[in-house]
Amino acid sequence: MADPTGRDAVAAVWRIESARIVGALARYTGDFTLAEDLAQEALAEALVTWPRDGVPRNPAGWLLTVGRRRAIDAYRRRATRDDRYLALARDLGEGGVATGGKPTETPGVEPLWDPDRIDDDVLALMFVSCHPVLSREAQVALTLRVVGGLTSDEIAKAFLVPTATVQARITRAKKTLAAAQVPFAIPPADERAARLGSVLSVVYVIFTEGSSATSGAQLIRLDLAAEAQRLARVLARLVPEEHEVHGLLALLELTAARFPARTDATGRPILLEHQNRMRWDRAAIRRGRAALDQAARIGRGLGAYGLQAAIAECHAVADSVDATDWPRIVLLYEALARLSPSPIIDLNRAVAVSMAEGPAPALTIVDDLRSAAALPNSHLLPSVRGELLARLGRTAEARTEFGLAIVLCGNDQERGLLEAKLAELD
Repeated sequence: MADPTGRDAVAAVWRIESARIVGALARYTGDFTLAEDLAQEALAEALVTWPRDGVPRNPAGWLLTVGRRRAIDAYRRRATRDDRYLALARDLGEGGVATGGKPTETPGVEPLWDPDRIDDDVLALMFVSCHPVLSREAQVALTLRVVGGLTSDEIAKAFLVPTATVQARITRAKKTLAAAQVPFAIPPADERAARLGSVLSVVYVIFTEGSSATSGAQLIRLDLAAEAQRLARVLARLVPEEHEVHGLLALLELTAARFPARTDATGRPILLEHQNRMRWDRAAIRRGRAALDQAARIGRGLGAYGLQAAIAECHAVADSVDATDWPRIVLLYEALARLSPSPIIDLNRAVAVSMAEGPAPALTIVDDLRSAAALPNSHLLPSVRGELLARLGRTAEARTEFGLAIVLCGNDQERGLLEAKLAELD
């Protein structure tokens, strides 16, 4: 009798184990593109077999064994690769695919699924997916596909682009990696720090889009933000000696802790001063503060992500907006601006200055940004400027700024909030 839960089991196992499966196959075949294709073929076979025959005893092992058999078939068709085919085939036991049983072990032969190397496989997979030869869009798509286990449809939905666009990005990314002969390996120590920055940046981009969607009908895309949190936790286990990994994890946990209070029942945004702080996720705050402490204990000082996490911690521990340590937040933003200069950081610093010192000095910062033509297509600058002008009683100018922000805003819920602010001025 068919098992109606089979497809659900496939989805669950794939989301949890896909990175390890692809990583193990890539290590063994030496071909990243082939490994991803093999894993997808194993997934397709599971979608047919498991609902019909039941979920195997070892679901991940079943998928890996199928992927290995498909690799053997591929090498068999390539007569010039007989040596590699034999290396793969000699340790494959009978019945592994049908039962999910453990492959026959041969003395002196390295098993495909080596528990001592799984973490290295996943880490190598993340470094390959975020290789600098790829564009940022391709890095994000490939990371979500091969490390996060998301389908092309899910990625397309998350970033509001056509599925064909995502598929094209992934295909181009694989071809680029192959053309550049990027090895499936963790980079050597002298390259790792620079490459790790790209990996962290991709995870941060994924979370940022999830926490404050740039377009669409939802302000927060919880599934996308949660996937970024999961990737950050994986990184924290794989490279525990890197302080910025813990800084990023702390930032994501502390930011996500406020999600339950950021929107009302209809999905409309709730400003920080009106949020019910009792709804903030206290467990996430504890996890975030623990990760921030770990980043500080490593001893090299807080990096850009750690400083942002420290800012988020100031909000998380305060009982109200008025009780927030705004002078400390200003100092943290100043340090962040020196470490990682950015117009958006300066804009956030202006908001903090307005809370610590008043709207007039903050408006000077914002006007400097406008004079420099910073953030020309973003609704954020006119939105903040409108707030400051309204607080200074310059209502007509504030109305103009909010009108511009409404035009530039691509998110439906955030646009509604701006329209409400404009209506309040009237």
